[in-house]
Amino acid sequence: MSTFITPRLTVVGAGPGDPELITVKGARVLAEADVVLYDALSNAALLDYARPGVKKVYVGKRKGMRAHLQQEINDLIVLYARVHGHVVRLKGGDPFVFGRGREEMLFAQRHGLQTAYVPGISSAVAVPGSLGIPVTHRGLSEGFRVITATTANGELSEEVIKAAQAPRATAVILMGLSQVEAIADAYVHFGHGARPAAVIQDGTLPTARLLQTTVAELPRRVAESDLTAPAIIVIGEVVNLAAAPADLGAQLAPLAAVA
Repeated sequence: MSTFITPRLTVVGAGPGDPELITVKGARVLAEADVVLYDALSNAALLDYARPGVKKVYVGKRKGMRAHLQQEINDLIVLYARVHGHVVRLKGGDPFVFGRGREEMLFAQRHGLQTAYVPGISSAVAVPGSLGIPVTHRGLSEGFRVITATTANGELSEEVIKAAQAPRATAVILMGLSQVEAIADAYVHFGHGARPAAVIQDGTLPTARLLQTTVAELPRRVAESDLTAPAIIVIGEVVNLAAAPADLGAQLAPLAAVA
């Protein structure tokens, strides 16, 4: 006797890195999955929430290390849903913040799948916050922008240029290490080269590293370090509020400050 399968997709936010930062709902949905497609930025420890024997497929994408193209991932979602039933798409941070989560849901809907979304804690806020850097702070920042540094054409995003002209707002720049020189040039051009800046690698994890400097010095300091992705750049006066490693206690110990 055959079992009726309802093809469906749930896009789940894995949070910024620390596996304890997944939501209760996200963990529950993982436990209900028939197939899990997971990204490079989702902590592998989260796969333990899935039932034994559930198919787990790595579909990670990182700069220069693409396992699958986006169209291939879309096709896998539909294929696995039709064959197995409930596909959980586990994506780092929040899937709706430069995560293509809605794009994948719309593709699935066009192919007859039911879809749902479970928000995740975004690295844009949580990673700076885990080091004592708020994205807003009274008297220092009146708002914040979350920006991807590079457009689909490989050019510097115009949003970076806008951020460089807004001295009272914090800029959180994702996927920006490859554009660090252009970012610094934009801020210097508008007279804001002295603004505090930070680069955070492996945010919320025990391997977290923090580099603090000014925007003008970012290219040199990054070049002298061995910082690699995943990393985010934070620019604004709030960077000066970063907590000393001793103040973070066991939360992120040991924290490596980049000299």
